[in-house]
Amino acid sequence: MNTKKVLTYVAIAFVIFYLFTQPQGAAGAVRGAFDAIGNGADALAQFFTELFA
Repeated sequence: MNTKKVLTYVAIAFVIFYLFTQPQGAAGAVRGAFDAIGNGADALAQFFTELFA
């Protein structure tokens, strides 16, 4: 087994462990990630709006 595959399995196992032991923390992390993506998309839209205005 190569190292990349082992690290992938370890990361997946950690995510599953985190979901079962800290569901509120996991939900907060996902919510935070989606908020960051939304804020980035808003900033990009505002940039293009100002660029073409």
